[in-house]
Formats: sequence, C-alpha cells, structure tokens
Amino acid sequence: MPAMIRITVAALLALALIQPAQAAKKPVSADDPLAAVMAGEFALQAGQLPEASRWYLEAAQQDDDAGLAERATRIALLANEDSRAAEALKLWRQRAPKSMAMRGAEATLALREGDARTARRELGALMKEPDDLGWRHALTALGSGGKDPKLSARLLDELVDDEAIPDKLQAWLAFAGLAQQLDQPKLSERIVGDVVERFPEEPLVALLHARQLRQVDKQDEARKILDGLLPTAASNSTVRLNLAEEYDRLGDAVAASNALAQGPQDTLTYSLRASLLAKGDNNDALSKLYDELRRDSDEALDSDRYSPDRRLLLGKIAEFLKRNEEALTWYRSVPTGDQRTEARLRIASTLYELKRKDEAFAEARRLQGDATVEDEARRDAYLMEAELRQKDEDDAGELDVFARGLAAYPDDLGLLYSRGLAWERRDRIDRAEADFRKILVIDPENVAALNALGYTLADRTNRYQEALELIDRARTAAPEDAAIIDSYGWVLYRLGRNKEALVELRRAFTLQKDPEIASHIAEVLWVTGQKDEARRYFDEARKLDPENRALQRALEKTGA
Repeated sequence: MPAMIRITVAALLALALIQPAQAAKKPVSADDPLAAVMAGEFALQAGQLPEASRWYLEAAQQDDDAGLAERATRIALLANEDSRAAEALKLWRQRAPKSMAMRGAEATLALREGDARTARRELGALMKEPDDLGWRHALTALGSGGKDPKLSARLLDELVDDEAIPDKLQAWLAFAGLAQQLDQPKLSERIVGDVVERFPEEPLVALLHARQLRQVDKQDEARKILDGLLPTAASNSTVRLNLAEEYDRLGDAVAASNALAQGPQDTLTYSLRASLLAKGDNNDALSKLYDELRRDSDEALDSDRYSPDRRLLLGKIAEFLKRNEEALTWYRSVPTGDQRTEARLRIASTLYELKRKDEAFAEARRLQGDATVEDEARRDAYLMEAELRQKDEDDAGELDVFARGLAAYPDDLGLLYSRGLAWERRDRIDRAEADFRKILVIDPENVAALNALGYTLADRTNRYQEALELIDRARTAAPEDAAIIDSYGWVLYRLGRNKEALVELRRAFTLQKDPEIASHIAEVLWVTGQKDEARRYFDEARKLDPENRALQRALEKTGA
C-alpha cells in the first residue's frame, strides 16, 4: 500500500464489507485512490486480473506515488493488459524516470508488443548502468518478457554486436545461459565462444562450454572438457557439483559419482553419489559405494563411527540394491532424533517390499499413534501408509488412511492435498475440488492448492473461466513458477487462445524441462497443424519420462 494514501477507519470498515466477487461492480469514488486500491486488491484475491489492473490504473491516475504506478504496471503486465500497462508505465516514467526497474518494465512491454527499436534502446540503457542490477533487469526482460523468443534472441545478438554486455564473468555466464534457454544453437555457440575467449582460465566457463557442446550433440568434445576439470574439482566444491551434473546429463552416472568423489567426503557427498548411481540404475557402482561406506569398521552396527545419518544412508542404499533384510537392520540400528523417525518410515516401506505387508501397515500405525514424536512425523506416517495402500491397489484402504489421518489432523494441508490428488486419479473431480477448496478456506493464498485446483478444472472440466481466475491468483503470488505458467498456458489452450497458450507453454519449458510441459506444447502444436514440431516435443517428453500421464493422454488424444 503506497505510503501517501491515508487510510481512514471509516473507509476500511466500509470496504471490508465488499465481497471479492463484488469488488469490480461496486461504485468507487472518482477521487478516492484508497477505494480503487482496495477494489483492486479484492479483484486480485478473486483472481480477476483484468479488473485488478483496471482498478490499480485508476488508483495510479488519482495519486502521484511512483510505487503505485509501478504496481499498476506490473499487474497489467501479469494480466496481459498491454494497453493499461502502457498507461501505467507512462505514469511510472514521469514519477521515477531514472528507475532501472521502470526501464526493465519498458523493455518487457516493448518486447511483448514486438517493438524491437524501443526494446533495444531500453536494454542498451540498462546495460550501461554501473550497478549489476542494470544488466540483471535486462536479462529478466529478455528471458521472460517477450512473446517471440526469436525477437529476444535477435536483440541479444545485437547486444553482443554492440559489446554491451559488461566485462564481468557473472554477466557473461548469465547471458550465455539465456542463449541456451532460448534454444538458439548458433547464438549460444557465439556467446559461449566469446566467454571462453574473455575468461579462458575460469572453470565455470569451461563447464558452460561443455554444456553448449552437449546441447549440439558434440558429446565427445564435451566429455574431454569435463575430464580436464577433474583435478580442479578436488579443491572447488562448486566445480565439483556442476561437473557431476554435466556428467549426469551426458548419461554417465558413474563419472558423475566419481566427480563428487574428488575432495573431502561426508554423508551429504555420499548421499549425492548414491542418488546419482541409483538414478542411473548402476547397481555395480552403487554396490562398490555401499562397500566403501561399510569399510570403516568390521563391526559396523556397533561402531560409534556410524552416525545416525550414515546408518540411514546405508539403509537407503541397501534398500535400493534390493538387500531389504540388510536395509531393515540398518534402519533399526538408527538410535535417536529426526533420523530415527525417518528410519521408522523406511522400515514400513522395506517391510512392504519384503511382502510382509501386515507388518508394514502395523509399523505405520504404530508411528501414527506414537505421542512421543512430533505431529509432522505422525502425519507423514499416514502419508506413507496411503502410498503403500496405493501401491497395493487398495483403493478403499488408501481412502481409509486419509480419513483416519484427517480425523486426527482435520486441517492438515498435506493430507488434504494428497487426498485431493488421490480423488483426481479416480476421476472424482468433485471430491478433489472439495479438498483443494478446504485448503483454500484454511489458507486462501496457498499457491499449490490454487494451481492444483485451477489446473484440475481446466484439464478435467469445462469451467475454464473459473480455472483461469484460480491460476491467475497463483500467478500473482509466483509469476515465474514454471508449473504455474504451464497451468496458465493450458487453460488458455482450453479457452481456444492457442497462440497465447504456446507463448506461455514455451516460456514454462524454457524455465523447466518437464515432460508434462513438453506434452502440453506438443498437443497445442498438433491441433494447430504444426505436426512436425509437435513430434519433436513428444520425443522430448518421452526422453524425460515415457510413462508420464499427461504424455500418454496427449498421445491418445492426438493419435500421434
């Protein structure tokens, strides 16, 4: 709330009576910016972004506060109300002409309108700012502001031509990363080449170069660079982690684990190595790591060297290796603390894998009723039992677990959310909606529930406008969240706004390479006749997760 607007008790009492759904219909005094702000806030809470942008623009026009003009601009951009954004931006420019945030918003709006000249002018001005915030605002505008990735790529190319990027490692790494996200191989190769030339001795630059080579399928060249970084990894934890990630992206879990093995080792390092090997299904290498961890003592279970963390990790590795009896022994040896609680949950899971289902469920029930542990741990025991019942294809048993859990913890958001997802899997959309809405009664701004309910309504019903309002509320709270942007793109598609949908879905995929997002892009491309590109995204989704539900449904729907 801008400081210049004074709030009177009478005004607050009067406005408090306005219901969110009525906010846009309630007459507001033409010279009362407070009333316009409150109406805008109510519209935001109701997910009515276009109405919120209208009210905030009106408030900004009535008051000379720069912060109010900024908020009006940002809400209008979020609502895709470009004409209102332009009006609000004009006010912001008048009140704070030197603001870097304002220039970043101006570049964003110009990109959205396809105004390359204005966008380039503002981006260039931001690049000249001595403060790092300048190039960071430019990066944000290029990365998420425009509707056409090709225009963003062209302008980035021109900025490189103009030598506009500051001679700072972090700036060059950021813009090179952006080029890779924009899926522009030639531009990426050019910028990465410039970075390598400018900072030839920097390990992070070498990692960036390897990433660029991997993206254009030059796997051997990428691996050669990574191999050369191994000596550096021993003394640099940042390089070590990034090196492991790149080996993993090359599909070499053993090399990734070996990279992490450079330098000092602790339980966290061992955990990451184990996770990589498990992800790569490399049981031989994982067995060697398991043996390495046990070598500290001939009498491992009685050794003080085996901390609770280490015992828990050994149990997890044994469990993954299907040495379930050993896993059970390790878990039962965990003495106290949070690790003991997690071990008890893993005991239930391990007993289930040993086909000792009655014992598994009994173990979960014991933890649920144990008053000596934290409520969160008891809640997790209900979630664990529900997961095991689902694996057992025991629909009635799974729902009974949720009923018992919610009887013990009636307002637990985790249990309500998980049960909502369970109802959705059963096509009981009415019951899923009821659980998500109960979460929103308890916590009206719960972003996960807003997004889940909005997406469910968009995907499984024809209540698209209602879905849009819920997703818009989530977008207001987390405008750069890839899952929420994906939901927004999906509801636009369901509303028949295919061109807008593709812009948002592509932006989501730029932020997060996810099989569901790729499947959504593929479906929209397919129904708009762009079948060759659709097949490319279907292939991307298959590589990420061939069993993904959204992928399977999209393939079935399109016949692709």
